[in-house]
Formats: sequence, C-alpha cells, structure tokens
Amino acid sequence: MSANRPAAVVVLAAGEGTRMKSKTPKVLHELAGRSLVGHVVSAARELEPEHLVVVVGHAREQVTAHLETHYAGTRTAVQHEQNGTGHAVRMGLEGLGQAPDGTVVVVCGDTPLLSGGTLRDLAATHAADGNAVTVLTAEVPDSTGYGRIVRDAATGAVTEIVEHKDASEAQRAIREINSGVFAFDGRLLVDALGKVRTDNSQGEEYLTDVLSILREAGHRVGASVAGDHREILGINNRVQLAEARALLNARLLERAMTAGVTVVDPSSVLVDVTVTFEPDAVIHPGTQLLGSTHVGEDAEVGPNSRLKDTRVGRGARVDSTVADSAVIGEGATVGPFAYLRPGTTLGRKSKAGTYVEMKNATIGDGTKVPHLSYVGDATIGEHTNIGAASVFVNYDGETKHHTTIGSHCRTGSDNMFVAPITIGDGAYTAAGSVITKDVPAGSLAVARGQQRNIEGWVARKRPGSAAAQAALAVTEEPAGES
Repeated sequence: MSANRPAAVVVLAAGEGTRMKSKTPKVLHELAGRSLVGHVVSAARELEPEHLVVVVGHAREQVTAHLETHYAGTRTAVQHEQNGTGHAVRMGLEGLGQAPDGTVVVVCGDTPLLSGGTLRDLAATHAADGNAVTVLTAEVPDSTGYGRIVRDAATGAVTEIVEHKDASEAQRAIREINSGVFAFDGRLLVDALGKVRTDNSQGEEYLTDVLSILREAGHRVGASVAGDHREILGINNRVQLAEARALLNARLLERAMTAGVTVVDPSSVLVDVTVTFEPDAVIHPGTQLLGSTHVGEDAEVGPNSRLKDTRVGRGARVDSTVADSAVIGEGATVGPFAYLRPGTTLGRKSKAGTYVEMKNATIGDGTKVPHLSYVGDATIGEHTNIGAASVFVNYDGETKHHTTIGSHCRTGSDNMFVAPITIGDGAYTAAGSVITKDVPAGSLAVARGQQRNIEGWVARKRPGSAAAQAALAVTEEPAGES
C-alpha cells in the first residue's frame, strides 16, 4: 500500500436528517444524478482505499440496498443507536474485523461537493507531516456557527477545535473552520476511541475528543486546508440541497466549457455528473441533460429540451424535445415538441419532427416522420417518409404488436397501421387508409371507403342555416337570366 493510500475510509451515514422533512433518508436525496452518499463514496473511491465502509443507522435497509445496487463492493456497518460520531467510527472500524494498519479517513455522508482531489491532498499532507490526525479545514468568509481551528503560532500544529458558543472574541475572529473530515493513524485512532468519554450534554461519544486525547499523549495534530471552502458544505435541509445543486452544476458546466463545449446560457442549463460531451457540442438555454446522456461533436441540444440516458450523435439537432433512453443518430433532427421514449433509435440523417412520439422504434437512415404522429413498437427502413397524422396501432388491450415498414416507402397522411403488419420495400399507402393487412413490396395500398356526394343534403336537412344560405348563394341562377 502506498503512503497516501488509506487503509480505510469510513463514511458516516447513520443520521436521520429530520430537517429534510422527508420520508427519504437524507443521504439518499439526489443531487445531480447521484445520492448524497453516492457522491461521497465516489470521491472516497478515488483514494483507492483498502477498505471502504459506510456506517448506516436510520433506514439502514434502504441505504444498504442503494449501496449494493449502485456501489458494489462497499461495506456497511450498522450503528444501531446514534450515540455520536465517535461511536459511529468505532462501529465502522469494528465492521472491518481488524484494526487498520495505516491511514483511516473519516468523511460525512452528506457532503456531496467534497472532491477526490481534496481527499487525496488530505491523505498526502497527513503522510508527509507524520501526523497522528490531520483535520480538513477551510477558510470561510463567515465562520459564525462553526468550530474554529486554533493553531500553534510557531509550528502551525492544531492545538484545539473550539465550538462557536465556547469561543472567545479573539477565537471568533478566526476564519479557519473544522470540516468534520479527518485522516487518522489507524492504530492510534482505535486506541483513542476506547478512551472517549460520554460525560457531555448529549451523552454521546464525540470524534473530536480523539484529537485532544492524541495531543495530550504527545502526538501531533495537523491540518490540510481545502482549496475551495464550498467543498465542505453539508446538507441538512432542502434549501442547502438546492444551493449545493447550483454549485455543483456550475462546476460541471465550467468543466464542459473548458473542454470545448458551448453552453449558451449556463444559468438555465442543468446537467448530471454522469453526462459526457464531445468538443464543439452546443447546449442551448432551458436544457436538462440527465443520467448517462452523451452529446456528440457539433451536435446541438435545446432550447427547452430534457434528455435522460440518451445518446446524441455527431451533428444532430434536438429542439424542444423530451427523450429517455433513446439513441439519436449522426445528423438526425428531432423536434420541436417531440417525445422519444425508451427503446427509440434514430438512424443517420433521420427525422422525428413536430409533435412526434416514438417508443421502442428503430428508424432507418434518412427516414422521416415529420409531423403529428405516433410510432410505437416499429421498425422502419431507410429513406422512407411517414405521412402526417399517422398512428402505429400497436396495442390490442392486452399485448403489444410490431409493425415493419421497409425502405423507400411513402405512406399517406392520416394512416393507421394496425399491428402486426409488414409493408414491403418501395410500397405506398393512400392518405386516410387504415392498413390491417401486409402490403407487398412496390404496391399501393388503399383502405378507405369510396366517397359519395349527396347533393342538396344541407338545404333539406338544415334549412335556414348559415350553411344552407351560403350554399344557396352560389347555386341560385342570377336574376334576369333564362
């Protein structure tokens, strides 16, 4: 194990989070496509620790299931009663089965902005300075309410952490605060945790008491200052959740723009941490990019679009569209006001136009579905045109059925394709047709009643109406003519 690679990372995620006022455990609230605890676990994994353990308590079944599903290999340890942060760390280390030989990093499960880089810096400082414990600190504009870091003026070592309510006027002027994130010598930590007392107002084991125990035993307590104080922000309510979302979103968009993506109005664009881009992609205002969405080179998305788990090919154009688990091919155009549901795949230079909905549909290269249509459970070949107001009738009330339309077909407007049917290559269908049978290649299918005109019907059935008067005006003979 390298000097900076921790023996263990312990994530504290046992609290209830009552100020969230939610049936969802606090650490499972989502932020930019990940749970709060998911962000912390992802950052901790960048350290490549020998062990990673999350201490769970409140709603532990839900939290454990979430970790097993999304972060396989992460251990959990149960804190059956929330008896303080020191007790939680003790439960986490006991869950490892042995005292860790090396650095133990302790982080809080509700600090989603904490980066792997900052944790690496903490571990590196801890190893380089030979500390028994290293506190992650931050310089903040306003330290009101935070624990102040008091240092030895000569050595820079941390002499104590003073809570705001206990601080003197001089100490309250200190802007360096405690983040609640620490790196410990593992064996010294285990020994000190056994000496933590509970004779305090809460009757709990405080992790911060370990610092004074180690310092009084002659060990050095140091600090590593975070480059950005906002990384240590914890989430306790919905207001703070929204504030963290805005900060993280700005970080993600800055990263994308630095890599060559144009974001026309960053204040109106929302992205998840798992979204990826290629250079020269353009994101227009009012756009949300969620999940595993990928936007290719020279593609444009927006304005007013929401894409989730969707792949946008090079040079594609997506306007005012909702898409979920779809694939949009190179040079394809989508929208405005289109809805691509799961299983939709658009080929190169294809089109899903205005007020078009697609689901579980594969659209070939160059094929166009321009207007006011629903395409569900279908395969359409290349360079086919689907007429306006077409509906793929895929559901019989119990079972979904598939429609296949070949390449180079031309289907008329206001068609109903009643699945299961197959329309061969190069076939045409007449406007207004209800297609219930297969259409051979190269054929014209006409499935509509023959038109009849019943003359004089309006005058007989609607006498005196505006329609009758209008008809009479153009059918009467002009006066004076024979």
